[in-house]
Amino acid sequence: MDLYLLWVAFILGIVEGITEFIPVSSTGHLILAAELLKFNDDSSKVFEIVIQLGAILAVMVEYKNKLIQTFKGALHEKVAQNFIIHLFIAFLPAAIMGLLFHQMIKLYLFNPMIVGISLVIGGFVMILIEKKLTIKTKTNVDQITKKQALVVGLAQCFALIPGVSRSASTIMGGLISGLDRKTATEFSFFLAIPIIFAASLFDLVSNFSILNMQHVPIFLIGFITAFFSAYLIIKVFIKYVANHDFIMFGWYRIIVGIIAIFYFF
Repeated sequence: MDLYLLWVAFILGIVEGITEFIPVSSTGHLILAAELLKFNDDSSKVFEIVIQLGAILAVMVEYKNKLIQTFKGALHEKVAQNFIIHLFIAFLPAAIMGLLFHQMIKLYLFNPMIVGISLVIGGFVMILIEKKLTIKTKTNVDQITKKQALVVGLAQCFALIPGVSRSASTIMGGLISGLDRKTATEFSFFLAIPIIFAASLFDLVSNFSILNMQHVPIFLIGFITAFFSAYLIIKVFIKYVANHDFIMFGWYRIIVGIIAIFYFF
């Protein structure tokens, strides 16, 4: 096994874990990092799926009590039923758009230049929303309405463009709809579970022929590093958003986006 590939798997696993749940675009960072590390062969497609699943497992572990409570109450508790319905409403728009335009997006938009442009534009949008934002009354994910879930779901469609960021679009959608930062962020975490599982399953079926046993060590290292780095970031990030805005992330996006545009131009 090539030691360089193991090192790349370790680095990309950390990149995925750190960036999946903060509003800076994990896909965009993976595209940029993979381009810099020259890791863009066919196996990289499956590798990205594996490390995303590692990051999602971190959410499921961190919020296991809420997930178990929802699962147990799915048939007889109104709160659990509403939570599932709201997740489904938010899940549906991007799922439909992804199915319709998946190949076109992969073919034309998965490149460093698009990522750079999306990072910059998304950064300015985040800063603008934060500047215009009125502080909302504290809420929680069980108080989200169907209308708010739909706004988040429609916002998530923009995340199909690499560099926009799924977490950024859903969190900003939540803020626009009237959620406070912590609730918008936690709902974004929960929404990541079905949307990334669905996208991963679709990509896994599409790239099944690429799977090879010799890739297992690479996938395993990426999965583990993505899980642990994501688990740490989730804990830190949710504490951060309780008392801070997202303007810092907006400026980070703008700086990284400009660097990417000039580097890959």
